Amino acid sequence: MLLFIVKRILAAIPLLFLISIIAFLLVNLMPGNPVDMMIDTTITGSELEKKKEQLGLNDPLYIQYANWLKEIVTGNLGYSFSKGAPVTELIMDRVPATLLLMGVSLILSLLIAIPVGVLSATKQYSTWDYSLTFLTLAGVSIPTFFLGLSFIYIFAVKLGMFPTGMMGTPGVEPSFLDTAKHLVLPMTVLGLNGAAVYTRYMRSSMLEIIKQDYIRTARAKGSKERKVIFVHALRNGLIPIITLLGLSIPTLFGGAVITEQIFSWPGVGKLMVDSVFSRDYPVLMALILITSFLVVVGSLLADILYSLVDPKVKLR
Repeated sequence: MLLFIVKRILAAIPLLFLISIIAFLLVNLMPGNPVDMMIDTTITGSELEKKKEQLGLNDPLYIQYANWLKEIVTGNLGYSFSKGAPVTELIMDRVPATLLLMGVSLILSLLIAIPVGVLSATKQYSTWDYSLTFLTLAGVSIPTFFLGLSFIYIFAVKLGMFPTGMMGTPGVEPSFLDTAKHLVLPMTVLGLNGAAVYTRYMRSSMLEIIKQDYIRTARAKGSKERKVIFVHALRNGLIPIITLLGLSIPTLFGGAVITEQIFSWPGVGKLMVDSVFSRDYPVLMALILITSFLVVVGSLLADILYSLVDPKVKLR
């Protein structure tokens, strides 16, 4: 297994290098530049040019990329153009909020998806199955921004049950209850959306598993149906979910850009949106590179978990 992990890491290095080049070009192709976003009536044209020179924006793109890559190799993500603070510090300030939101949402998704997927598969073509399939298809089809805005209108504006956004009440000392109250709406939006996706995979996987010979053998030996489903079938039925969980790791860091923006949740996703509007190249590049790295890590972890869940899978 160690050799497999080393080979995957070595193969990821040129991939990340290529991604960094493409991302750097795309980021710099955006209209405008960081200095244009700082325009003030009190700043003269010569001062703007001087600022561009200080930030290295007048250098050719290959020089800018080489300078950025040199800093990345030494572990320095650079400084934010708009805030003047270290990029690492800005990102780390936002990571806890994103991990809280995405982690709780993921747990909610799995708590809904696994039992619902199993129930739908074991009751195939029943009223339960048709009803749950309809709900999951609706959950997949409804955009998160529409669901988020609908929740805000119903539960925050009309009913006043929850806050419209943010992570805490302004001017109020942070507390568990206050944070939990602000967490409910964005967590529910993301949790329901994720549950709809996971349920579809869980149902399809379980339908395939329960038709296998070893399941029929377990039933023929007189095993209780609950044991057949939750002991023999469920373990293999979780394999597609493991794949999705591995690919969800970048999301745990990167956050849900749309949902964080709608609910003004101070996470990494909102930081990315703010960086796009301010043309903050160092922050954008750092987020893209870290997310790409986490995609590789998530894929690797999914493969390792495969081998643990299914002994037939061998890592080479």
